[in-house]
Amino acid sequence: MMRNRAVGMVALAATLAITATALGGCVTVSAPDKPIVINLNINIKQEVVYRLDGKAKAVIDENAEIF
Repeated sequence: MMRNRAVGMVALAATLAITATALGGCVTVSAPDKPIVINLNINIKQEVVYRLDGKAKAVIDENAEIF
């Protein structure tokens, strides 16, 4: 019984090896004909919010040439 099992395992291994060899050449990889285009529509918005103290605004208005 052990001998039959060993023969069966050898036959299975041989079948798998032949199948793997036959299927090994089926995979091909090639570069695309057209360039790959990635379209990124990105909108970047930045808002700057500032508040000035009344006194600071008055100082800036008095010394406009500095700023």
